[in-house]
Amino acid sequence: QVLLVESGGGLVEAGASLRLSCAASGRTSSRYAMGWFRQAPGKERQFVAAISWSGGVTYYADFVKGRFTISRDNAKKILFLQMNSLKPEDTAVYYCAARSLPGASVNIHEYNYWGQGTQVTVSS
Repeated sequence: QVLLVESGGGLVEAGASLRLSCAASGRTSSRYAMGWFRQAPGKERQFVAAISWSGGVTYYADFVKGRFTISRDNAKKILFLQMNSLKPEDTAVYYCAARSLPGASVNIHEYNYWGQGTQVTVSS
Protein backbone atom coordinates (compact mmCIF):
# COMPACT_ATOMS: atom_id res chain seq x y z
CA GLN A 1 0.00 0.00 0.00
CA VAL A 2 1.31 3.43 -1.00
CA LEU A 3 -0.13 6.47 0.76
CA LEU A 4 -0.12 9.77 -1.10
CA VAL A 5 -0.77 13.20 0.39
CA GLU A 6 -0.95 16.31 -1.79
CA SER A 7 -0.31 19.87 -0.70
CA GLY A 8 0.32 23.28 -2.20
CA GLY A 9 -3.05 24.12 -3.69
CA GLY A 10 -4.74 27.44 -3.18
CA LEU A 11 -6.44 30.48 -4.68
CA VAL A 12 -4.36 32.55 -7.11
CA GLU A 13 -4.94 35.06 -9.87
CA ALA A 14 -4.52 34.27 -13.53
CA GLY A 15 -0.87 34.33 -14.56
CA ALA A 16 0.40 33.30 -11.16
CA SER A 17 2.34 30.17 -10.24
CA LEU A 18 1.85 27.35 -7.76
CA ARG A 19 3.88 24.31 -6.88
CA LEU A 20 2.04 21.19 -5.82
CA SER A 21 3.74 18.51 -3.77
CA CYS A 22 2.79 14.91 -3.16
CA ALA A 23 4.44 12.99 -0.33
CA ALA A 24 4.53 9.22 -0.60
CA SER A 25 4.72 6.83 2.33
CA GLY A 26 3.96 3.24 3.13
CA ARG A 27 5.17 0.50 0.84
CA THR A 28 7.43 2.64 -1.30
CA SER A 29 10.31 0.22 -1.66
CA SER A 30 9.28 -0.78 -5.17
CA ARG A 31 9.86 1.35 -8.23
CA TYR A 32 6.71 3.22 -9.18
CA ALA A 33 5.83 5.78 -11.79
CA MET A 34 3.67 8.71 -10.78
CA GLY A 35 1.32 11.21 -12.30
CA TRP A 36 -0.89 14.22 -11.76
CA PHE A 37 -4.54 14.31 -12.72
CA ARG A 38 -7.24 16.91 -12.21
CA GLN A 39 -10.98 17.05 -11.96
CA ALA A 40 -13.08 20.15 -12.45
CA PRO A 41 -16.68 20.35 -11.20
CA GLY A 42 -19.00 18.35 -13.40
CA LYS A 43 -16.17 16.93 -15.47
CA GLU A 44 -14.29 13.67 -15.59
CA ARG A 45 -10.86 13.31 -14.06
CA GLN A 46 -8.23 13.99 -16.70
CA PHE A 47 -4.54 13.38 -17.17
CA VAL A 48 -2.17 16.30 -16.56
CA ALA A 49 1.39 14.95 -16.36
CA ALA A 50 3.30 11.75 -15.68
CA ILE A 51 6.85 10.81 -14.78
CA SER A 52 8.75 7.55 -14.77
CA TRP A 53 10.43 6.11 -11.71
CA SER A 54 13.82 7.40 -12.82
CA GLY A 55 12.45 10.78 -13.81
CA GLY A 56 13.90 10.36 -17.26
CA VAL A 57 10.58 10.12 -19.06
CA THR A 58 7.79 12.66 -18.71
CA TYR A 59 4.47 13.14 -20.47
CA TYR A 60 2.18 16.17 -20.48
CA ALA A 61 -1.33 16.90 -21.59
CA ASP A 62 -1.37 19.34 -24.48
CA PHE A 63 -3.15 21.99 -22.44
CA VAL A 64 -0.28 22.24 -19.92
CA LYS A 65 2.74 21.85 -22.17
CA GLY A 66 5.16 24.71 -21.69
CA ARG A 67 3.44 25.84 -18.48
CA PHE A 68 3.61 22.87 -16.07
CA THR A 69 6.64 20.79 -15.07
CA ILE A 70 6.52 17.47 -13.28
CA SER A 71 9.48 16.29 -11.23
CA ARG A 72 10.28 13.95 -8.38
CA ASP A 73 12.76 13.51 -5.56
CA ASN A 74 13.01 9.79 -4.91
CA ALA A 75 15.27 10.21 -1.90
CA LYS A 76 12.59 12.29 -0.20
CA LYS A 77 9.70 10.42 -1.84
CA ILE A 78 8.07 13.60 -3.08
CA LEU A 79 6.42 14.34 -6.40
CA PHE A 80 6.12 17.93 -7.63
CA LEU A 81 4.06 19.82 -10.16
CA GLN A 82 5.29 23.32 -10.93
CA MET A 83 2.44 25.27 -12.49
CA ASN A 84 3.20 28.57 -14.19
CA SER A 85 1.02 31.00 -16.16
CA LEU A 86 -2.09 29.62 -14.54
CA LYS A 87 -5.43 30.15 -16.26
CA PRO A 88 -8.98 30.10 -14.87
CA GLU A 89 -9.58 26.87 -16.79
CA ASP A 90 -6.87 25.22 -14.67
CA THR A 91 -9.25 25.41 -11.71
CA ALA A 92 -9.78 21.88 -10.42
CA VAL A 93 -8.94 19.42 -7.70
CA TYR A 94 -5.48 18.06 -8.46
CA TYR A 95 -4.67 14.46 -7.58
CA CYS A 96 -1.36 12.66 -7.53
CA ALA A 97 -1.28 8.99 -8.34
CA ALA A 98 1.19 6.11 -8.38
CA ARG A 99 1.34 2.93 -10.42
CA SER A 100 3.12 -0.27 -9.48
CA LEU A 101 5.43 -0.16 -12.49
CA PRO A 102 8.40 2.10 -13.25
CA GLY A 103 7.25 3.33 -16.65
CA ALA A 104 5.27 6.55 -17.01
CA SER A 105 1.70 6.31 -18.26
CA VAL A 106 -1.00 8.73 -19.37
CA ASN A 107 -3.71 6.13 -18.75
CA ILE A 108 -5.71 6.88 -15.62
CA HIS A 109 -6.71 3.22 -15.32
CA GLU A 110 -3.09 2.12 -14.88
CA TYR A 111 -2.70 3.91 -11.55
CA ASN A 112 -3.23 1.93 -8.38
CA TYR A 113 -2.89 4.54 -5.67
CA TRP A 114 -4.44 7.98 -5.30
CA GLY A 115 -4.13 10.93 -2.98
CA GLN A 116 -7.06 12.82 -1.56
CA GLY A 117 -6.56 15.82 -3.84
CA THR A 118 -5.74 19.49 -3.39
CA GLN A 119 -7.89 22.35 -4.67
CA VAL A 120 -6.45 24.83 -7.15
CA THR A 121 -8.57 27.87 -7.94
CA VAL A 122 -7.47 30.45 -10.49
CA SER A 123 -9.41 33.70 -10.62
CA SER A 124 -9.65 35.84 -13.73
